[in-house]
Amino acid sequence: MSDPLDDFVVRLQDQIFEETREAYGELGFQRWRNPLYRGAMTDADGHGRVTGKCGDTIELFLNFEDDRVARATFITDGCGSSTVCGSLAAELALGKNPDELTAITGEKILEVLGRFPKEDEHCAFLSAESLQNALDDYMRKQIVQTASDKTCARSEIADGGKK
Repeated sequence: MSDPLDDFVVRLQDQIFEETREAYGELGFQRWRNPLYRGAMTDADGHGRVTGKCGDTIELFLNFEDDRVARATFITDGCGSSTVCGSLAAELALGKNPDELTAITGEKILEVLGRFPKEDEHCAFLSAESLQNALDDYMRKQIVQTASDKTCARSEIADGGKK
């Protein structure tokens, strides 16, 4: 004999899952249920953060090895749609070099998802903007590091290599 409350909860959960799968498509539904690449990164080479007009904040973190993204993660304080898009943006970044990262746009995220609620499409653009900000952060650090390396090399030359 089953409990009416338990039966109600199961039916309600099934209905929510069915409606979400219909709205987000299979890939979006899977990311909604089990987001991949979630979590902050304390040793990120690049970090981007964007807060949308809706109030959702999405942060993306990138680690590079040999000028390619080796690790990518995201965090959000936003809705399920922000989670889906942040997860997918992080996945799309993996293995890419900086030039290839520039091709990851809100449109690209929506294209990969295939189906997404019209009213939540802005989440894809927030995720893409956060990713581009993380790339900008990485590139700025590379410029600073390169300038620092050149300054050190000039200093060593001027000192006759005595250090």
